[in-house]
Amino acid sequence: MDFLRPASWEEALAAKAEHPTAVPIAGGTDVMVEINFDHRRPEYLLDLNRIGELSEWEVGQENVRLGASVPYSSIMEHLRAELPGLALASHTVASPQIRNRGGVGGNLGTASPAGDAHPALLAADCEVEAESVRGTRLIPIDAFYTGVKRNALEPDELIRAVHIKKADGPQQYSKVGTRNAMVIAVCAFGIALHPETRTVRTGIGSAAPTPVRAKEAEEFLNAALDEGGFWDNGKIITPAIAKQFAALASGACNPIDDVRGTAKYRRHAVGIMARRTLGWTWEQYRGAGRTLEGAA
Repeated sequence: MDFLRPASWEEALAAKAEHPTAVPIAGGTDVMVEINFDHRRPEYLLDLNRIGELSEWEVGQENVRLGASVPYSSIMEHLRAELPGLALASHTVASPQIRNRGGVGGNLGTASPAGDAHPALLAADCEVEAESVRGTRLIPIDAFYTGVKRNALEPDELIRAVHIKKADGPQQYSKVGTRNAMVIAVCAFGIALHPETRTVRTGIGSAAPTPVRAKEAEEFLNAALDEGGFWDNGKIITPAIAKQFAALASGACNPIDDVRGTAKYRRHAVGIMARRTLGWTWEQYRGAGRTLEGAA
């Protein structure tokens, strides 16, 4: 196995173009596990740790441009207001040591359905900035996952950053695991309220061959909130609406039985998480509305 260590982004792109099978490594929290267990033996490793810009972020008016190697610990510390769902997901990643090394780019590159960042990214809505010597393109997150541990990147492309929409409403994230740390998700669920467009987005992890959105659940809830005037009146969401949303979220799953949990349990747990996170986010939304009304 050869080790390529470019000193700049341009050198990294040139190396990837010359060696399309080279596996990028930055935090190494996924790649090194596969290598250590001999599940993967790439011909080339492409070390991106000397490229400082990958660990930088920019907060714009509507989006956060998050470098591929920004560690989860930095998201938790500095971007909690702009990316609350991703900050909550970051809290569930492994241990403090791994949160200081791992980043969203690694989760996206591996494209494991159990990656902790995926549900939050799907719920928030974002685009993946992919680049090669041929140029740059933005891949919508909904089109990024193409199969089990497969993504839409071309062989000569690298992930440079992720453009994530700043939160315009409450976001939540929930994960089921056998313990609170150092655990791969049995299943996970993310939700984001978008009051500006009066829509809700979701993300499901570790309950289908790829990370997925519960689109039927979203469509049902969007219609129910609109028809009931909930966005304006701030009323509590009825149990019937919450129950149907949970059932549709559960129905969006296509899980398997494995050592971490059964398919039946995953479907059940996703429904529970969907109902609970909807309740949490809606209470935050109602509370924000009451605060604003009181201030006025």
